[in-house]
Amino acid sequence: MKQRQLGPDGPLVGAIGLGGMPLSVKADRPSEADAVRLLTRAAELGMTLWDTADAYCLNDSETGHNERLFAAAFHALPSDLKSRVVLATKGGHIRPEGKWVTDGRPEHLRAALDASLKALNLETIPLYQFHRPDPKVPFGDSVGVLREALDAGKIQFAGLSNVSVAQIDEAMQIVPVVSVQNQFSPTHRAPEEDGVLEHCRKLGLAFLPWSPLGGMGGAKGIGAKGELTQIAHELSISPQRVVLAWHLAKYERSLPIPGASRLESVEDSAKGSDIELSSQQVARLDASFSH
Repeated sequence: MKQRQLGPDGPLVGAIGLGGMPLSVKADRPSEADAVRLLTRAAELGMTLWDTADAYCLNDSETGHNERLFAAAFHALPSDLKSRVVLATKGGHIRPEGKWVTDGRPEHLRAALDASLKALNLETIPLYQFHRPDPKVPFGDSVGVLREALDAGKIQFAGLSNVSVAQIDEAMQIVPVVSVQNQFSPTHRAPEEDGVLEHCRKLGLAFLPWSPLGGMGGAKGIGAKGELTQIAHELSISPQRVVLAWHLAKYERSLPIPGASRLESVEDSAKGSDIELSSQQVARLDASFSH
């Protein structure tokens, strides 16, 4: 798989990463054995940026569920594959009764980070991301925990998620940031509209679109009515692969992280970096997605 750099001074990873949320947040989720097989196959196919979070679980009775799956797969990889995989996790959400609630208090983030180290069975987390700003807590106070963790050697790189341009700039005054993970897809174009994508380009930060397909149904729905299906037909590939290629064409450090719970999805997504869309195809898709 083609490689891309994780931020200004981060490691090289596969251009298509893997999001772990679908493996943990639904009652009909895959078994641990099936999840480990899926993650192992992703690594074999070059999907070497693995994105998880402590809050990827059914509820707060099993916080860290997804991280433990990732750890089981990661530590069982052959040494050559293991050396290429970059584990990225996040803290700042809690799951009381299965709800999504922000908790950006420094004391919570410190405890969450230590719990993530334990769940992942690591001494240092390659990429630790603040999951979402908490309106009840000054943003700088939350980000300060990333600075502490970096200085203590608990994390190698710091990242942000679900942030604005102003918050990126505020964070950069506190800690070096290598990546920003915001929602971006054909059905959710906010990072182009609010300037976050362009700001990442200006600063050289990696941009990690989460839910890059807009949900599998969303991508299929768009494809059924417009240019996406046509271009997929022209290239003889799935609409999902076209969307991933569209993401890669947006920015040289865009690293989409499609989620997957089936091996077939991993096999298809991994081929997304094989396709290089023409500028005309990107323009056609942009115009179609805007309608």
